[in-house]
Amino acid sequence: MSDTATMHIDGASRGNPGRAAYAIVLVRPGQPVIEEADTIGTASNNVAEYTALVEGLSLAAELGVKKLHVYSDSELLVKQMNGEYKVKNEDLRELYEEACQLRKQFEKVTITHVRREQNKRADQIGNDALDGTPRKRGAPPIEEVPGTRDRDGASRPTPRPVKTSVDDSNVREDAIQCLADAAKHWSAHGLVKLPPEAVWEQLWSILDEAGVLKKKK
Repeated sequence: MSDTATMHIDGASRGNPGRAAYAIVLVRPGQPVIEEADTIGTASNNVAEYTALVEGLSLAAELGVKKLHVYSDSELLVKQMNGEYKVKNEDLRELYEEACQLRKQFEKVTITHVRREQNKRADQIGNDALDGTPRKRGAPPIEEVPGTRDRDGASRPTPRPVKTSVDDSNVREDAIQCLADAAKHWSAHGLVKLPPEAVWEQLWSILDEAGVLKKKK
């Protein structure tokens, strides 16, 4: 078995510069896959790509990885990190230097350019983070249901059904059922994928604030 971990990274910016996020998919031999993706405020696409590399190297170092093969669909990042291009943009220089320092903590790090279609998972979770579903460091992974696919054909995590407990004698049972059905439908078919319990709380909040239905305190 190889002792080299692999890591796919990606950065996304809606507006370039605009709302941005980074994404990491780290695979270690014999270990569970680790995914991390989060927003970073307003940034360019290149800053987001470099942030993914810095955060990914930091994560791998924390986990004791010694040999790492990084895959990125940013040709600029790959060629700069491999010494083929100079870093002329001052916005990238600090991140570039930080990545170079982190790289020294490993026995070996290779960075390879791949096409976007070969980086689908990192691209997907980065966009999920921009859509409101980040994957925080140390958080448990989102369980995937086999066979669930998005419009691009990539596997998409689907939250498992959860039991919702509501104790409110002032609310009719059919109203509660309508809320539960709406939460499930929104979670499964909404523009942004959310866990059913999160949708449930949002619905309750809207109805509570409007004075339509009240939850027991």
